[in-house]
Amino acid sequence: MRTHRIRSVAGIATVLLALAAALLSPVSAAWAGTVRDGASQPTYSYANAIRETVWVDTGLDTNGDGHHDRVAADIIRPSEAAQAGIKVPVIMDASPYYECCGRGNESQLKTYDSQGHPVQFPLYYDNYFVPRGYAVVLVDLAGTNRSDGCVDVGGTSDVTSAKAVIDWLNGRANGYSTRTGASTVNPTWTNGSVGMIGKSWDGTIANGVAATGVAGLKTIVPISAISSWYDYYRSQGAPLYSGTPADLASEVEDPTDAATCGAEQKALAAGSPSNGDWSAAWQQRDYVANASKVTASVFVVHGMQDLNVRDINFGQWWNALASTGVDRKIWLSQTGHVDPFDYRRGAWVDTLHQWFDHYLMGVDNGIQNQPVADIERAPDQWTTEASWPAPGTVQSAVHLNPGALGGSSNTGKVSFTDDPTKDENTWAAEVDQSTSEKAAFTTAPLTQDLQLSGSGSVTLTVSSSTSSAHLSAVLVDLGPATIRNYQGDGEGITTLTTRSCWGDSTAGDSACYLDTAADTTQVNETVFSRGWADLGHYAGLDHTVRLTPNTPYTMTLQLAPSDHVIPAGHRLALIVAGTDDGLINPPSTRPKLTVDLTRSALTLPLVGGAGQLPAGTPTHPRSTAAASGPTAPAASAPVAVAPRRPAGLGIAGFH
Repeated sequence: MRTHRIRSVAGIATVLLALAAALLSPVSAAWAGTVRDGASQPTYSYANAIRETVWVDTGLDTNGDGHHDRVAADIIRPSEAAQAGIKVPVIMDASPYYECCGRGNESQLKTYDSQGHPVQFPLYYDNYFVPRGYAVVLVDLAGTNRSDGCVDVGGTSDVTSAKAVIDWLNGRANGYSTRTGASTVNPTWTNGSVGMIGKSWDGTIANGVAATGVAGLKTIVPISAISSWYDYYRSQGAPLYSGTPADLASEVEDPTDAATCGAEQKALAAGSPSNGDWSAAWQQRDYVANASKVTASVFVVHGMQDLNVRDINFGQWWNALASTGVDRKIWLSQTGHVDPFDYRRGAWVDTLHQWFDHYLMGVDNGIQNQPVADIERAPDQWTTEASWPAPGTVQSAVHLNPGALGGSSNTGKVSFTDDPTKDENTWAAEVDQSTSEKAAFTTAPLTQDLQLSGSGSVTLTVSSSTSSAHLSAVLVDLGPATIRNYQGDGEGITTLTTRSCWGDSTAGDSACYLDTAADTTQVNETVFSRGWADLGHYAGLDHTVRLTPNTPYTMTLQLAPSDHVIPAGHRLALIVAGTDDGLINPPSTRPKLTVDLTRSALTLPLVGGAGQLPAGTPTHPRSTAAASGPTAPAASAPVAVAPRRPAGLGIAGFH
């Protein structure tokens, strides 16, 4: 159990202690606490910390009531630093979840006393970092909890909710002591340096705010975060979920705000067409397009089996940031949609502590010189890479032949019929069986370990027997392994009954959290990268087209980024099919699809290049339905499959 005990001090002794600490600290110009062994130390009283709320003017009127929206910023900061006139940096988590759904593995909500003063600050950031000389600011996004306005799901209102608070912290916006009053509050206690952190929607807002280039934002830590909202709801035109962002807004919006937000919800629904087109609303919510404006350092954290916020979100954000020159770091786990506090707790808190100390306090701890990437290879087994994708990664062409990956050229054709009742797990388990709903390509058993690091793609020239078609492509490691059970309820973790403490507690805000352990499962095949698309968007995302039956169309499916090592003796497989049940919604028809392999191409991010693959094609080419043609009808009535709806950015699993 990790605990930090702090003795209370008062009056002039408190001031003298804080001043002495500031004078002794090698980074006293940036921070007021004690630094030892390259890390800030607990110096201030958590129990005596100042807890207050400021309502910040966003400059927007999203509910049309004639008044600017004000967002509530709940603040906790060390009182001793304030008494000594020492300015502190800020850790901020801006969220829509503080009232509706809660934060973290235990779904903590904000709580207040009878006068409306904040009591419980969800998560451990306040317990751990306030004693070390930080302020923690938790912002209610517009339209949620105690903030005015409407939820616009990643749009201008969401992003401005947090950006306005950063502006206030730097003297560029107005803050008020009440939600409707005229008494202003000036943040004289802060030096204006802000780090944003959060998981899921919260981390998404951190990405969005960073993409504005706002001054004062020094670093962001987006965990399982969206970089483009289109890629949360769609994949190259294919619907990942039914419904629209308006449904999500209605889940988190405060009831008193929701009554005046009908127009915003209609706009959200209209801006997300079910046909998968790239609308103006999606473009507004694409932070990748503005990555060039980012000046903050970025610490990306994502689960490589996150099937809620799909991995394309971290991959395209990471790649776009490469040209900006900002410092970057990345952690990739084998989990699904899980916070690192719940799968690598000790190492995570230590690393986050170093990250914030360096980028918010100027502590010269060398974290910027450490390996860029931490990768989980097996449950609780981590390795590092000097850069990411891994050094030596080559985008390598791999040839496709019926049933086989490899060889000196592409040959032949394969066919399959969309079966929306089948999923990638079934395809992988039956990779060596002749089935009508997939085309499978495998290597011979590997003679050496093979590492794939980054994103791949597969270009397919496909003709459909009907006027609509969806495509799925997955990469599979064929061989026995112990992996995190990312499809379980905990998405790779089990919650225990014991607790460990990370910081200091009060009666209303405990620093002690339920421990977790890896939830593992034994498998014979592991799907580690995926891509989905609507063939009707073959020419681009702006407009879908009605397919002309039996006419070939060429489309490139982007395969999700990953970092996976296939052991020697295992095989690598590519499986191509129609609907991936449970991960995309089916098309309106059930087409037979024929792929011309001579006009198709697979590109994989292979460490060491294509020479790492076994020479030639497998010596046991299979006679599969993929090669000989499906046994199902060429086209038939659609199979009735219930459409998927989002688990919820904060509802039933997302948060």
